[in-house]
Amino acid sequence: MADVIEMTSRVGPGGRIVIPAPIRKRLGIETGETVVLRCTDEQAQLYSHTMTVKRLQQFVRRHVPEGLSLSEELLRERRREALSE
Repeated sequence: MADVIEMTSRVGPGGRIVIPAPIRKRLGIETGETVVLRCTDEQAQLYSHTMTVKRLQQFVRRHVPEGLSLSEELLRERRREALSE
């Protein structure tokens, strides 16, 4: 299990929260980067955009057979549809 970083931050005007540098560094969040916020019950989770993309790629890999290209499948489907029009 990774070391847990727990810090405090105040909510500023407009609901803004400063993400402390050690947490930004751990998550790989750079200035100006988009982040994803997820709220469940009373808990909020913060993900870097990069981490969100990686998690989605892992999810897809678990459900798509190896060697199958979803983009190629989509192109084939679109070509079939175009031919039938």
